[in-house]
Amino acid sequence: MDTPIVVGIDIGTTKICTLVARVEADHRLRILGVGIEPSQGIRKGTVVDLAAASQAVARSIQKAQHTSGLEITSALVSLAGSHVSSVNSRGVVGIARQVVDQDDVIRALDAAQAVAIPHNREIIHVIQRGFTVDGQDGIRMPVGMHGYRLEVEAHIITAGESTVENLRQCVAASGVTVSQFVLNPLASAEVVLSETERQMGVVVCDIGGGTTDMAIYAEGDILHTMVLSVGGNHITNDIAHGLRLPTSQAEEVKKQHGYAIEEEVSDEESFIVRAFGEDKPVQTSRRELAHIIEARVEEIFLLVMQEIKRSGYDGLLPAGMVLTGGTSLLPGIRNLASNVLGVPVRLARPENLLGLADQLYSPSYSTSVGLLNWALLMGDTLPDGRGGRGSSSGVTLDVSTFKNWLKKLLP
Repeated sequence: MDTPIVVGIDIGTTKICTLVARVEADHRLRILGVGIEPSQGIRKGTVVDLAAASQAVARSIQKAQHTSGLEITSALVSLAGSHVSSVNSRGVVGIARQVVDQDDVIRALDAAQAVAIPHNREIIHVIQRGFTVDGQDGIRMPVGMHGYRLEVEAHIITAGESTVENLRQCVAASGVTVSQFVLNPLASAEVVLSETERQMGVVVCDIGGGTTDMAIYAEGDILHTMVLSVGGNHITNDIAHGLRLPTSQAEEVKKQHGYAIEEEVSDEESFIVRAFGEDKPVQTSRRELAHIIEARVEEIFLLVMQEIKRSGYDGLLPAGMVLTGGTSLLPGIRNLASNVLGVPVRLARPENLLGLADQLYSPSYSTSVGLLNWALLMGDTLPDGRGGRGSSSGVTLDVSTFKNWLKKLLP
């Protein structure tokens, strides 16, 4: 029997990563194809140059096809940007035959979607948070239970319709259909969170180049999602202005000498740079660099804390924060995050991969690998070896996959 193939395309501000994987018998992913390309035409998670972005996506897809030897016809695609917003909603229906079946659950989720959504926005996710049957709440899976009234609490995530359509066009230019869009922090959470953390209460924070993506989980459910328009590129820009360097050199300085806490850097440490207006390379204090970085990173976590408090769930996070994304590689950032937020913080990256996975064991690729895990949970796979194809609306569900499907329901 042919094994299922899953495909994910992570379109970020700094890089575009296309992954092709085969699902093994033990449900582990074997990476068959990898296509990593510097991002162009994307700023803060949104398309600002359609032609440049389309070409960068095409190059990434071609690399993945070349290394895997498979044709990609459809894929899951990541989504981020300040245009993303979320709201919690409730749907109520009568139970037709006094025993809850799958149709009742689907009708309840449809009712939850009946909220006022502006005409220029598109629903990306509708995720159930819990069910109530005849006033009894806290029900995880109501199918088969007796009752007359079924209620569902749902988390609805929407995005700007034009922004989503621009991303869809970038992928379609390579002859690939977008089967689903997946919000960045939800994809990352599939890779970096443990079930215990989801139950206890945790926030996953994915800091990329252009955005910081957050998702709050408690009792196994998603409570809140948010995308902030600030990320690692802002740190790079601050270094470029503060030390008067070209942006490309500032990025290298950040990676090689950056540190997030000034007081932990010795006054004696220094490095050589070639600044604007200088005839010769000059020696620069590493502590001065850390001063610039700490100010921006602290601001990012203050914004994160402000958003957590605004959500009302700040007292429900005993597991603290799980930090991932490329910017989480910055030395000292975990301690600074813990100091600012006052909660335990750990760094996380993808694990338990097979095949061409050496370069993917990095927080930078949590979203990329998370897309593959999401496709696996949704059943969005193709068992004929040609690459991902199909859509969530066409997935045939059996009882064993129905629970996972409900947790990841997409319209």
